[in-house]
Amino acid sequence: MSTPASPSRRDQDAVLPERGSGTPVWAQVQADVRRRLDAGAFADGVPGENALAEEYGVSRQTVRQALRPLREAGALTAERGRTSRAVGITQPMGALYSLFASVRATGMTQRSRVLALDVVTDPTASAALGLPTDAELVHLRRVRLADDVPLALDEAWLPAERTRALLQADFTETALYDELARHCGIHVRGGAEHLHAVVLTPAEAALLGVAPGSAAFLVERLGCSEGTPVEHRRSLVRADRFSVSAHFAPSSGYQFQFDADPLADRPDRPDGPAADPAHHHAPTLREALP
Repeated sequence: MSTPASPSRRDQDAVLPERGSGTPVWAQVQADVRRRLDAGAFADGVPGENALAEEYGVSRQTVRQALRPLREAGALTAERGRTSRAVGITQPMGALYSLFASVRATGMTQRSRVLALDVVTDPTASAALGLPTDAELVHLRRVRLADDVPLALDEAWLPAERTRALLQADFTETALYDELARHCGIHVRGGAEHLHAVVLTPAEAALLGVAPGSAAFLVERLGCSEGTPVEHRRSLVRADRFSVSAHFAPSSGYQFQFDADPLADRPDRPDGPAADPAHHHAPTLREALP
């Protein structure tokens, strides 16, 4: 059995910030720490703020500002008097998937309710994309539905300089990547994605048609085209409708299990499979893009 290749030492080394690049130094440090986390550089714990400041050639305050969003997002945790550490285990899940295509594959009707399609500035999204904080971004926010039932609240930011033509697209019945290729000639072939378990706010829950405080997956994606970030996305996916799994094969990708009734497999339910011989498992949602 072959052993997965380990990240190279170069992948784990710090990349020093470029002053005068237009991107704040703290944002460059934040992006590089995130990159190193993904490369497994901090398996024994993230160095302290003083050590990181020395490594990057910046002040401790700059490091603190860089780490704050990572801590708030749950990528790092820190306890007083202890070394910061990466949260959880990062498991590469394989091929890029399309929620649009996955829903269609089940035979359900995929549709989106567009809440916003405009040009904005967003310092957090710009930092994730490696752009100046005042860079103009195309902002798309939608509720994704299957057979008119809300499944996900999806929000994406893209560099307006390259994607302004998306403002002419109709996203009610199409996928972002299809429109990105059609209108802008940009093909997203890979990137990085992080999944977190979160609790929905009342506003988010209302849009997804669930009770406040319901659980959801927060999926944060950085999509790249030819190695350049072109998409920063945050999706809230209803936890009562999906599960995430991966198979042990080099080409395996995400598998989203659509559970029309997540309790239907419980034998103690009067209307469970024991009471219904015609019971069928819900279809698996999976789509690997080339």
